[in-house]
Amino acid sequence: MNTHRSADAPPLLTLRDVHVEVAGSKILHGISFEVAATGVTALLGRNGVGKTSTLLATMGLLPRTGEIGFDGRRIDRERTHRIVRSGIGYVPEDREVFAGLTVTENLRLAERGPQPRYDVVYELFPELDKRGRQAAGTLSGGQQQMLALGRVLLADNRLLLVDEPTKGLAPQVVQQVAVALERVAAHTPVLLVEQNLAVVRRLALRAVVLNQGRVVHDGDARALLADAALTQRLLGVSTGEAA
Repeated sequence: MNTHRSADAPPLLTLRDVHVEVAGSKILHGISFEVAATGVTALLGRNGVGKTSTLLATMGLLPRTGEIGFDGRRIDRERTHRIVRSGIGYVPEDREVFAGLTVTENLRLAERGPQPRYDVVYELFPELDKRGRQAAGTLSGGQQQMLALGRVLLADNRLLLVDEPTKGLAPQVVQQVAVALERVAAHTPVLLVEQNLAVVRRLALRAVVLNQGRVVHDGDARALLADAALTQRLLGVSTGEAA
């Protein structure tokens, strides 16, 4: 995995005045924020405020204007395959595994480079090794999420964009996914979209909150979640729900 970068290193990902408009509908209205070169940055907000669109725009999967920089160079004019090759891995919200293929076949399709890191994937998710011949469509939701994460971990990515990894999972599986992300984030920075605020509290150093396609808060994640009134106002949940 990637080695640690200094905590005072410049941000790895920067978005400056990024707009997204699809079919005449404006989704992002000039958002600007940074993703640190270490740890987890959480991208939060109610449903439909533009969190997934932000990840898709970063990956070049939605038309966008503004500037997106990765490790000091602009990527907003590049196609998705070049953005991926630059070292950004993307885990979509609905996992999007190939249901008719086996676990092993799903992983093989994600190989990039001469030495795919199966040792890393199987150390984090030994279940994938055991179920290599099983069709991905017959896996549980938690196992499919592990497969989706495993695909991006095969390559030595420098940044991961992870969208709602605990969505719809049982509490025990949420814990397993959170532990895996914690281990990954010790080496590779993560921009995480997540509704489970207990997971955010455990993992995130910083939190960026969107509302109606605009950044309305950017600061320390635990400080945000410790402020009941602010959490309620920005995210619509009480401190008890976030615990």
